[in-house]
Amino acid sequence: MQDAENPEMAGDFIRNQLGLPPESKNVDLGSLYDSLDVALPLRPDIVFQDSERVFFVEVKSTPVTIDTLARMILQRELWQKKPDRQAIQLVLAAKTIKTREELLARDLDIKVIKLPWSISTPKNLEYKSPKMRISSDKSWRIVTRLLKEKSTSIRQLAIKEEVSYAWAHKIIEILREQNVVKKDGGYVTVSDVKNLLNGIAWERPMRNLQVGEFFVHFSGSHSAAQEISRTLKEQNIKFAFTAYTSGGLYTSYAFRQDAIYLYLEKETIDQFKENFGSTQENTIRAVIYSPDRDVFSGVLEKESIVITSPAQTLLDLAGLGYSAMDLTTVMVEKYAGL
Repeated sequence: MQDAENPEMAGDFIRNQLGLPPESKNVDLGSLYDSLDVALPLRPDIVFQDSERVFFVEVKSTPVTIDTLARMILQRELWQKKPDRQAIQLVLAAKTIKTREELLARDLDIKVIKLPWSISTPKNLEYKSPKMRISSDKSWRIVTRLLKEKSTSIRQLAIKEEVSYAWAHKIIEILREQNVVKKDGGYVTVSDVKNLLNGIAWERPMRNLQVGEFFVHFSGSHSAAQEISRTLKEQNIKFAFTAYTSGGLYTSYAFRQDAIYLYLEKETIDQFKENFGSTQENTIRAVIYSPDRDVFSGVLEKESIVITSPAQTLLDLAGLGYSAMDLTTVMVEKYAGL
């Protein structure tokens, strides 16, 4: 007798009912959907694969509805859009199903497997797609590539940023829903920069990353950034100036004279304050951010100041919201040439 608490039990039972050998591949859903050339909005709970077919399995511990069957049919239709894909077999594994739904499922060529009530169907069996955020590292690469290219295809976005077509397509669809981009034939362009920037300001406000603000003993922000860059490089401390500081250097539009903005790892902030901090309030303010991603590997150096990449700088400026809107807009206008 199988252990009812074994998380693999439901999958093993279904595999046996399908007559598949133990070595038949249980496909990782993330890898499968990343390999497709279309972003499928509906995903099965389990996928098995043998040499001839792919099995899309829907697992239901609650009653099966007509909507359940409709979603499964849509999965099959989307899969079959590409003629070179393997044949697909839909499988419905359910603990309870009414006669009407069971007969309809069989008419629709959906194989029905009745699960014993003793079998555990853990909640984590069901695939849950991660919530997509435009400000995430992977998504932002698509956005900034589009800003650089100005007009291009989704496929080219995916190729140039080395992400799956499915991911790029999904991001573009999200941006279309927000009226940020528009499609013209096979090409996409940014149609509303303001909507894009407002969305980023709401999704990733820089105030959430700010971990410190204090005065540093310098008379000018530019010289402060230069001297701090030189010192921290010598000490092998990870850092990067961002926001107004890097944005001003990239655009030559404006450079804050009263403050510097930089990323530091949290464990180095006390050392930084000890080295550069000042009790005089008429000096330069240092606004310190803690990184929520790798902001250091793509740094550049301008005028002897270590700054975040153009993409990171634009993201951070957008996260400052209305107060930095003028500089952010100029950054967008110049982005293709950076």
